[in-house]
Amino acid sequence: MKYKSLGLSNLWVSELCLGTMTFGEEAGLGAARPACQAVFDGFIEAGGNFIDTANVYNQGTSERMLGEFIATGRDRLVIATKYSLSTDGRDPNAGGNHRKNLVQALEASLRRLGTPYVDLHWVHGWDASTGLAELMRALDDQVRAGKVLHLGISNAPAWVIASANTLAIERGWTPFTAMQLHYNLVERSIERDFFALAQAQDMAIAPWSPLAGGLLTGKFEATAPAAGRAGARLSQAPRAARMLTERNRRVAAALAAMAREIGCQPAQLALAWLCQRNPAVTVVPIIGARNRRQLDENLGCLELRLTAGQIAQLDGISALEPEYPEALLAGELFQNLMHGEALPRLLRKPCRG
Repeated sequence: MKYKSLGLSNLWVSELCLGTMTFGEEAGLGAARPACQAVFDGFIEAGGNFIDTANVYNQGTSERMLGEFIATGRDRLVIATKYSLSTDGRDPNAGGNHRKNLVQALEASLRRLGTPYVDLHWVHGWDASTGLAELMRALDDQVRAGKVLHLGISNAPAWVIASANTLAIERGWTPFTAMQLHYNLVERSIERDFFALAQAQDMAIAPWSPLAGGLLTGKFEATAPAAGRAGARLSQAPRAARMLTERNRRVAAALAAMAREIGCQPAQLALAWLCQRNPAVTVVPIIGARNRRQLDENLGCLELRLTAGQIAQLDGISALEPEYPEALLAGELFQNLMHGEALPRLLRKPCRG
């Protein structure tokens, strides 16, 4: 395992992050303690040090279980957790980004994890009502109190993240150093805005669901007869069911065919593509596993070194259609209007904000 700098924090994290949504069985998609212990141990043995959880995962079981696992060797690990989503649907203050929910959620997470601080605290999602000044000041207070070292945000529009960071920097507060976003070979919409934002403000990207809910593991190829019982199980999960479109099945089939040519598993190829396609931005996929076999298969992506041609081939099987305003700004007509006859002689570099 190699290590990457997590955005402007300069915190060194393993090139894969272990997601622990599967730690616990309350949601019906996880695993019991012995299997989770084996996954955790395998990740640590491989050199992993970056572990992600959330206060709502399996009703707190994920954090409690992780707290037991990190009881020894805590200082060598980078532990991340999240807050925002409701922990009590009857209490209007038990969800959202506001200060009260932040404080009570963080204190509960620290108790479950058995640690006085977390290395990275994520805002789990934008609530569209808490003012950015309140949010960034409340988060900065926890940093100053020593309960949080670095900040991240998940599931928020690019303009919200950019505005929040600009506000924090102007007022001397702690900015976000990482974004946790839905990103994989079939869900690539963040490429339109978030990579430019990450590069301009020196933030890392941690893709969640990097294998599209299992679609990119090769188990649900369009060539498989009706995808069998495995496809039926996948379709039972609402998020996974949304992935089972005709277009996404074609992408998964093309990925599987390319993996066979290379001699690797489709999941390994999909993860290697995420890690290697944009070296200008730190990308750390969050991988989950219900058993040691799944973990070991995913870790195999670290042995793949893709050529520029292979990355371009993968890019092509699910390429995004250009959209406004980028489609206009990058067009030859607009560039000629902007720069005139000098255009061919301009040696330009990307703007970093």
